[in-house]
Amino acid sequence: MSNFKLEIEYDGTRYHGWQVQNGVKASALYNPRKTIQYVLERVLRRVLQEEIKLTVAGRTDSGVHAFAQVANFKSSSTMPLRRLRWALNCLLPEDIKITRITHAEAGFNSRFSAKSKLYRYTILNRKYSSPLLSGRVYFFHHPLDVRLMRSEAKVLLGRHNFKSFQASELRQRNPLRTIKRIRISKDKHMVNIDIEADSFLYNMVRNIAGTLLEIGRGRFPRGSMRKILRSRNRKLAGPVLPAKGLCLVKVKY
Repeated sequence: MSNFKLEIEYDGTRYHGWQVQNGVKASALYNPRKTIQYVLERVLRRVLQEEIKLTVAGRTDSGVHAFAQVANFKSSSTMPLRRLRWALNCLLPEDIKITRITHAEAGFNSRFSAKSKLYRYTILNRKYSSPLLSGRVYFFHHPLDVRLMRSEAKVLLGRHNFKSFQASELRQRNPLRTIKRIRISKDKHMVNIDIEADSFLYNMVRNIAGTLLEIGRGRFPRGSMRKILRSRNRKLAGPVLPAKGLCLVKVKY
């Protein structure tokens, strides 16, 4: 039995996130067949002719994209890796593709072996939206003070209690996380917020991005990020930005 590691690129616009939600009935709001996991496992079973269960590095939410998602599975297949990738990509839809397949060590687990994940939130900052980019960026027409956003973001570096940026969940999680790197860049009208951390709370990146947006537009004064972080009060932070601007860029091992 071999352990296979997949690197996956997908546009999450049409999907209810990565994970098949066990015990949730299909409805107009949720259809398990419209998850990344369901589509991939169905194609893997068809190609390999065996039951496949994927373990994923990060369970992206509905509408979130991935440039290099990582998943692994166990299989007795001896098919050459290049042929396997070709077969899978022939059957997968155009918005989900396998970019790389490798053999991993027996103990490799795409989730628990990960050292950190890098997410990017992208904002189109100009006076008019883009028909071609509408599903992959958040359009915001007010001017942004990117230099102030960079300055305020620095207080998030290191290990902190990120309860102020934690969305409510049925299962409460330890809010301590370590942000290893945060970078805000601007290329013409595109503002990218890159955040690398050991792990993330639910909606943490989108909540931080929403807070930085309020700072950049002038609604939150200088020094707000430190006060919000220390308050551990979600109500004081900015809004959660739409999922379409978020992309999982890299998983580091």
